[in-house]
Amino acid sequence: MNIVKNLSFLTLGVLIMNTTTNTATAAPTETKKAQTIYNIPLKTLMGEKTSLAPYEGKVMLIVNVASECGYTKQYKGLEALYEEYKAQGLVILGFPSNDFGGQEPGSAEEIKNFCERKFKVTFPLFEKNPVGGKEQQALYAYLIQNSSQKDPVKWNFEKFLIGKDGKVLNRFLSKVEPESPEMKSAIAAALKTK
Repeated sequence: MNIVKNLSFLTLGVLIMNTTTNTATAAPTETKKAQTIYNIPLKTLMGEKTSLAPYEGKVMLIVNVASECGYTKQYKGLEALYEEYKAQGLVILGFPSNDFGGQEPGSAEEIKNFCERKFKVTFPLFEKNPVGGKEQQALYAYLIQNSSQKDPVKWNFEKFLIGKDGKVLNRFLSKVEPESPEMKSAIAAALKTK
C-alpha cells in the first residue's frame, strides 16, 4: 500500500514538474503593438490599403476636406503650402468627410476630379469617412485623443499639425487659413525640430 501511495506522489510530482517546465519554455504570446499614428489602417481615396507609415519622420498637416463648403477655397492655400514646404519635409493629407452639412456628397472619382481640375491638388487624399460621431474613423479618434484640445471636430477644414515624431503639435480651426502667419510659423517651427 505504501509503495502505491509513494508511486502516486512520485507521479504527481513528475506531472507538476513537467507542467511547470512546459509553461516556462512555451513560446511567448505575441504582444500587441502599441498604436501610433503610423500603424492605423487607412485607405487611399481610390480604396487601396495604406497607413501613414510612408510619412514617418515628416511633418504632416491632416485636414478634413469637403468640396461644397464655404472653406473649400482653402484647397488652394493647402496646395500652395504643400508646394512651398514639401522639399523641407511637409506633407499635407486630405481626408474627405460628408459629416457637416452633407458638403462632400461625391464619389471618390468625383472628389479626385474636382480637386485636380478646380484646385490642381497634388497632395495625397484618402478615403471619405466620418471624422466624428459613432462611425468616426480610427485616425480621427486618435488625433482627438492625443490633442491638447479634446473637442470633436466642429466643421470641414480643421487642421491637425503632426510633428516628425508623430505627435500632435497643434490643432487649427476651419477659419485659420492655410497660408496665415499662424499656420506658417507653426509649420516652420515643426520642420526645424529634429
